Amino acid sequence: MTVPPSPQNLVGVTTESRAMHDNPKLASFSILDWCNDNWRKILAELIATIMLVLFGCMACIPVSGIDTTLYGPFAFGFVVMINIQIFGHISGAFMNPAVTLASVIWGNTSIALGAIHTVVQCIGAILGYGILVGVSSFDLSQGGVCVTRPYPGQNEFQSLGIEIAITAALALICCGIWDPANQLKQDSTPIKFGLTIAGLSFVGGPLTGASMNPARSLGPAVWTDHWDGHWVYWVGPLVGSGVSTLIYKYVFIKKRATN
Repeated sequence: MTVPPSPQNLVGVTTESRAMHDNPKLASFSILDWCNDNWRKILAELIATIMLVLFGCMACIPVSGIDTTLYGPFAFGFVVMINIQIFGHISGAFMNPAVTLASVIWGNTSIALGAIHTVVQCIGAILGYGILVGVSSFDLSQGGVCVTRPYPGQNEFQSLGIEIAITAALALICCGIWDPANQLKQDSTPIKFGLTIAGLSFVGGPLTGASMNPARSLGPAVWTDHWDGHWVYWVGPLVGSGVSTLIYKYVFIKKRATN
């Protein structure tokens, strides 16, 4: 969730790559170069998302005699902090299609790489929860451990509004970190994001599970077959992230530049 190490053109197209169109051999080399430049970022996103879901959801297992209510928010926050410290300088440690979307809109990540990141994040979330199923003696499908779903009695559109709001807040934090005005204030970035995730999880957790992350919701849903209101956790985070990033980029940055 930090600034990706190499900002790219929004669609990942350079002058050189346009010149490749007339020469298939050069084009093939261009693809190989792109893969060589980006495979580490893709692998980092895969591992980071596996760790996020594996360790975050592990803290939510209702072990007999232990109240895990507070474990989830802290666990996800701390795992995000750890992953940003490990992988932030490699891939940005997004672990989240909503954050990836924000980075694409901001101009730090190309559309092509952003799309691949999103696929890899979903795969990582499924693998992470699958590993948890394998190492846990608890039946995770019973009650849908770590599954995000609307609170009983609350309709899906109310839950959608909450997911939009809390993910918008998360995306604004990303924009604040990426803002050139804060480029010299990066030392505490992992802590900032970790506490942000924990805080927003405390706020939205009781009502929606505080996903803010479509991939994080997908992994548990696939393995437990709990799909109630699942669309909320795709539409809400993506809308919240997209709108808030556009507002920050075209309102706050531009307004400050003209003053």
